[in-house]
Amino acid sequence: MVQTRRVRAGRLVALGLSTALVLSACAESQRGQNDQGGGGAAKVGGTMTFATEGAPKLFDPFFATDGATFRTSQQIFEGLIEFKPGTAEAEAGLAERWSSTPDGKTWTFNLRKGAKFHDGTEFNAEAACYNFNRWYNQKGAGQSPAVTGYWQDNFGGFSDGAKPSLFKSCTASDPSTAVVELTSYTSKFPDILGLPSFAMQSPTAMKQYDADNVVQQGESFVYPAYGQEHPVGTGPFKFSKYDKANGTVELVRNDDYWGTKALLDKLILRAIPDETARKQALQSGDVQGYDLPAPADWDQLKKDGHKLLIRPAFNVMYLGIGQKNNAKLRDLKVRQAIAHAVDRDGLIKQQYPEGAKVAENFYPDTVSGWIGDVQKYEYNPEKAKTLLAEAGATGLEVTFYWPTEVTRPYMPNPRDIFGFIRGNLEAVGIKLNVVSKPWNGGYLEDVDQAKADVFLLGWNGDYNTPDNFIGNFFSDPNNRFATGSATWGAQLSAEIKAADAEPDAAKRKSMYEALNKKLKAEYLPAIPVAHSPPALVTSAKVSGLVASPLTDERFDTVSLG
Repeated sequence: MVQTRRVRAGRLVALGLSTALVLSACAESQRGQNDQGGGGAAKVGGTMTFATEGAPKLFDPFFATDGATFRTSQQIFEGLIEFKPGTAEAEAGLAERWSSTPDGKTWTFNLRKGAKFHDGTEFNAEAACYNFNRWYNQKGAGQSPAVTGYWQDNFGGFSDGAKPSLFKSCTASDPSTAVVELTSYTSKFPDILGLPSFAMQSPTAMKQYDADNVVQQGESFVYPAYGQEHPVGTGPFKFSKYDKANGTVELVRNDDYWGTKALLDKLILRAIPDETARKQALQSGDVQGYDLPAPADWDQLKKDGHKLLIRPAFNVMYLGIGQKNNAKLRDLKVRQAIAHAVDRDGLIKQQYPEGAKVAENFYPDTVSGWIGDVQKYEYNPEKAKTLLAEAGATGLEVTFYWPTEVTRPYMPNPRDIFGFIRGNLEAVGIKLNVVSKPWNGGYLEDVDQAKADVFLLGWNGDYNTPDNFIGNFFSDPNNRFATGSATWGAQLSAEIKAADAEPDAAKRKSMYEALNKKLKAEYLPAIPVAHSPPALVTSAKVSGLVASPLTDERFDTVSLG
């Protein structure tokens, strides 16, 4: 993998974040020098076509929840904070430096001077606060979790006060200084500002194209022209056009970019949902790279001369266990029986790539609070049968959901993974009512509405805090696991919120360690299965692409040589 970094304007100092209450911090932006690892200058020009696993939902990242939208957004937009290439470490973006008061509630961002949006609008503190206020002031359909899920997961409620919000205000104290006030301390701020959802967008374009005019029609939503055809950011690529019929998004180099310019003239992101079809497109030369090659193809792709870029495993796949519909599943012994029934080692050896690991916590060991001293559930079908009998659940019947038409970083082949686990559960006498639906065609909606008894799902981390994993999963009792239906659901929610709100890093780490123990021994709302290192692949002539554990790859450092 080529460790390419883009140098941005300005000389800044290194940043330390996330493990303690940050009293003051400044950051060095290291998004890549145009050095392709071969000692020579990178080639400028040309068009790269990269095959993605799906088409974007839209082009306004604030209203998005899908990876295809975020991949496009990451080329067009930039946030106050970015993530250092190849890592989950926060660094300077459109904010050069930031500092906080001792209570972690008031944050001052010193903004980069000279950056402009693609439409010529100046990026300044007024523009930054316009974005914060836009997020906070959503109304009507804009308050649906299906529309602004990332805001609600990370900031909570809106300006109407119906639900508490982490955000209080944003003030432009001068053109290059924005002051953000929060209602409480949280371990995830300011790292959450590196998420694509919270990228800076042009106030001019959003006003011109009515960016917030989202309309609900039945269970679906219609988005305004801004998010469909006119996204405007500050990034190294500009939106050119979207051919929806062919699933291709065309981006062009931003020649007025404030930092080092992109090397490519054009970047085309082409949706090819079928993994085999993506591979064939690479082999034929129709595309120069694609995401999520099947683990079984890795060796052959390398033998054929392609470049395999393996991302660090920053994810978890789990077998979710709902608490709402099936009273038997509220018995800890039944959930423990399911855990003992699943041969996680065998599943990983058969279905996952080299480097995948059995998950013992709900997040990887690179995240604070991970602890090895948790209750283990070794593969033991006989013990599973005994526990089911003790719980009066012999012949247990459950509704098992699994997704189609998708490949996820933590779930390379859902059909085969489901088939393996199905065999494990049936072998201990559990009867399955199987439901399969397309990922974006009912699966996520049903699972999020707690319709499944057991289900396959997972998470690829957005930033490096425990709350991004277990807080996202379990802090709201009305979650996909319906933990509010269990006697312990409210307690789990309170413990997670308390840990996130603890400003002392050492104490917070200890709280998360205790939580991880209880999640495995006392609560077990799901069974953590695997941490998997997903990959992407390019042709031999592609240089400069850096694999990200956050799937946050940027293409401005890419050249075709």
